[in-house]
Amino acid sequence: MSIIKSKSVTRSTAAEASAGETTMLTPEEVLEQLRILRERIPDLVQLPNDRATKYLRQKSRLNPEFTHQALGAISTSATVQSAIGNTPEELLQAENEATAWGRVEGELSGLLRGVAAGNVVRRERIAHAALQAYNVSTQLVKQEDHGDLLPHVERMKRVPKYVSARRAKPVGEPPQPPK
Repeated sequence: MSIIKSKSVTRSTAAEASAGETTMLTPEEVLEQLRILRERIPDLVQLPNDRATKYLRQKSRLNPEFTHQALGAISTSATVQSAIGNTPEELLQAENEATAWGRVEGELSGLLRGVAAGNVVRRERIAHAALQAYNVSTQLVKQEDHGDLLPHVERMKRVPKYVSARRAKPVGEPPQPPK
C-alpha cells in the first residue's frame, strides 16, 4: 500500500453514506461551504493592522467586572441609559452574543489549526516519498539499465531539498511532474 494513499481519505460511496458513514468533503466543497457561511455571519469584517485596530482590540478587552458594574449603573439610572442610547437588556443581549461568537471563534481556530496540521502531514508524506525516490534513484542510476533516471537525479541534485518558510512559493495549483 502506498504511503500517500494509506493515510488519505477517499470519497465514500452512496451505500457507505447510507450505512451511517460520514462522506468526506473535498477541498473545493469546503471552500464552497465556507464562502456560503461567510455570507451569513453578521458583523464579519476584516480589520487593518493599524493603530486604530490596536486601540479597538485593547478597548474590547475591558474587565468583565467593570462591564458588569457599568450595566448596573445603566439599569439604575434612566439618565445614564438615555445618555448611552442602549437599554440594559440590549447590552446584555450584545454581551451574550459576543460570548456565543467567542465560542464560535474558538471552534474555528481549532478547525484552522487542524486543517493546517493536516496539510503538514500531507506535505510530509509527499516529502518522504520524494526523498525515498531520490535515494532509490541515486542508487539505481549507477546501473546501466536505469540510465533514464540520470537527468532526473541531476536535476534533483541541483535543486535545494528544503526551502525556508519565507521563500516558499504560494500554495496554488499543484506542480506538474516534469516530462
